[in-house]
This record gives sequence, C-alpha cells and structure tokens, in this order.
Amino acid sequence: MRKPTFPILHVWLDELTDIVKDEGILLFIILLPLAYPLLYAMIYNTETQRELPMCVVDDCMSVRSRDFIRRVDATPEVKIAAHCTSMDEAQELMRRRDVYAILRVPAEFDDDLWRGRQTVVGLYSDLTSMLYYKVAYLGVVNVSQELNRNIKVRERQSNTTRREEQVARWPIRFDEVKLYNSAGGFCAFLIPPVLMLILQQALCLGVGMSMGRSRERFRGLVIPPTRHYKNAVAIVLGRGLVHFLVFLLMAIYMAICVTRWFGLPQLGHFWDLIGFFVPYLTACTFMAMFYSGFVYRREDCILLFVFMSIPLLFLSGVSWPGSSIPPFWQAVGTAFPSTWGANAYVRIQSMGASLGDCHSEILALWILSGIYFLLSCFMYMFEIRKAVGRTILN
Repeated sequence: MRKPTFPILHVWLDELTDIVKDEGILLFIILLPLAYPLLYAMIYNTETQRELPMCVVDDCMSVRSRDFIRRVDATPEVKIAAHCTSMDEAQELMRRRDVYAILRVPAEFDDDLWRGRQTVVGLYSDLTSMLYYKVAYLGVVNVSQELNRNIKVRERQSNTTRREEQVARWPIRFDEVKLYNSAGGFCAFLIPPVLMLILQQALCLGVGMSMGRSRERFRGLVIPPTRHYKNAVAIVLGRGLVHFLVFLLMAIYMAICVTRWFGLPQLGHFWDLIGFFVPYLTACTFMAMFYSGFVYRREDCILLFVFMSIPLLFLSGVSWPGSSIPPFWQAVGTAFPSTWGANAYVRIQSMGASLGDCHSEILALWILSGIYFLLSCFMYMFEIRKAVGRTILN
C-alpha cells in the first residue's frame, strides 16, 4: 500500500502500524485500560463495611446492659462475634484478628443510669484500617444516642404530654441527605478519580514503550532518518493523534460502561464528558510524549511512570483535601493533567456539573496541552538534528 504524502498522515500510519504489530504496546493501550477499571471496581464494589466482627466484655450483666448489647448487635455495621469474661481474653481475640473491635460495658453501667449519672462505655478498635474504627464507632454511637433519648423521655414521662415526649426525644428534627454519594461508600468515592489516573498512566506506558521500541529499532534514535520525519510538529501531531483516538474510545468505555455496570454516579451529560475528555487526553498525550523522551529501553517506561500513580492520586486533592496539601506539593500537582482531570471528572460525573462549571479545570488542561506540545516539539527537533547528523556521517 502506497503511504500518503502528507507528513502527518505518514507519521500517523507508521505509528498505527507499529502499535498493531507490537504485543507489548497493545497490552498497555488496550488491555490495561479495559481490565484495570473492572479490577478496581470489583475490589471496592462492596462500598461500605458491614457486620464488623466485635467482641463484648459485659462487666455489668444487667438487663439494661444486655439490652444495650442486643441493640448494638442489631445494627447493620456491627456483629457481636464473641462474649468474653475479661479484657485479656478479648485482646487475644483481636490479636488473632478474629474480631476487629471490643465493646466493654463497665460494672457500674446500670447503677449510673438509675442514679442519673453519666456512664462510660469503652470501645477499642483495630486501627490498621480506618474503616474498622468508623464502622464500630457509628454502630455504638447510634445505639447510645437512642438510649439517651429514651432515658430523657422516661425521666419526664410523668409530667409531659405525648407531643412533649416527641420534642424531648427529637429537640431538633433533621433529615440526613447524602449528596453525590448516597451509599456513603468507598467505590463511588474512589473509582471516578482513579479512572482518570488509569487513562493517564496507560497513555504514558503506551507512548513510553513505543518510544523505547523506536530507539531499539533505529539504534538510539526515536525517528527514522527519512524525509517524512523532518518536521517536529508533524511528528508530534501524527504520533499523538493515534494515541488520542485510541484513548478517547477507552475514556468513553470507562465513563459509560464501567460506570453503569458497577452503579457508580453517572450524572454527567455525554457531550459534557466528551468536551472534558478532549483537553484532558490532549494534555495527557503530549505530556506522555515529552516524558517518553527520557525512555531509552522499553522497560524504562515502567520504572518511570508506574510509581507516579499513588502520589498523583494524593496530589489531585480528591483522596486527601487539597486545602491540607502544602503549597509546594500543590504547585507540583498542577504540572500533571490528572490533578485537574480528576477534579473535573468528579464534578461532571458525580455532581452533575456542566463544562461551564468546570471552566477553570478545562482552561488549565488546555494550558498544559500547549506547554507539553511545545516541549514535545523541542524534544523532537533535537531528535531530528541527531538523525540528520547520523545520516551525514553515514
């Protein structure tokens, strides 16, 4: 087949041919973005911890303490897995990880309540995971608050009407409405920004492996010494267009299919998502092309890009509040498209924002696209000079 005479189309066809013929590159740009979102979503699809195993040390052994324990066991967060006679026995169960929390009811629990004194219930939790503490704390606190309301009503029962009892039980009536994450779960909170990091990481790995393959084929050069590879802009646009189109399909797959299959928030309009993906993938593509200039072997891209995923998740300000990140690291985060892309995607897909609502993130992505495009052009201009010099010497 005769190749097109336009340099951009020639470069585009060469890059596409090289990708199709290389199983390693296909693994990173096809299989990785297809499989990674499914893996992450399946791992965290349970959303919240339920029925956390807990043991109880009841030093009171009264009717009221047993009723308190039964109410705790009835909550969806906690399951009473064992009754112990001492704290030493309970601590041994926790050391063996048979339970993840200990509830201790003191011997004076019933007497304090009858005499109108404040009593203390001990809750000890395994903090190897913050979810254990959160679940155990919520279960016990909810039951304690309900018990407090019942005691207040009972104390005033002789001199109150039914309406006054209701007011005493609920002085301030409120309705809890969880915005944007109705289940309060980990999957709906974590997976959307992780999808954007997967796109960026897969792009960097795919472009980096392609760059390493070119250096191996052309003895250290990233471009062949032919007349079609004399224009840096044409090289950047031709090679970048291949990866951009492939990952645009992958981004639509993540935003539509993965989100729907696992019940993740899906409030964004399709064309708003497309309007966001265009600058985001453009910035990611040009960034990958620039940083891939430091890749000299195929496996170097794994060492260069894989370790960046976790730090970039924190720098995005999604998993950790951006206001609590030191200014230096905030400045570092602004250099990566994932910082802006993760926040914009969460606002569009999880909160129903429009492109106009995310104008600052979109503008930042276009600025990064321009910066990395210029850097990539300068890098390829340097490579063109190297190719020309080698041709002259030969």
